[in-house]
Amino acid sequence: MSTTTFPPSDPLTWKQADTDVHVATRAGEFAGFVEFDGTTHLVRDNHGTELGSYDALDDAFRALEDAHEPAGGGSAFGPILPRAWRRKTRRARA
Repeated sequence: MSTTTFPPSDPLTWKQADTDVHVATRAGEFAGFVEFDGTTHLVRDNHGTELGSYDALDDAFRALEDAHEPAGGGSAFGPILPRAWRRKTRRARA
């Protein structure tokens, strides 16, 4: 399975696909959509996973934007491996 990642500086572009559906893209790739079911705005990501429901359309847009933000607090050097995985491999003795 391949995943596409986008720089956080690339904003979402919204288009109204129908009277009750707004579709988001980022760098030309599908990013998710917001659907109005008559009472609330349902937000789904690019995999169809429901991210929540919101009373206001702007809140729904913001929820999808926030879902695409990179998680903060990560190391600039990538993930740290558990100590057991960092040890040198040992050859089996005959």
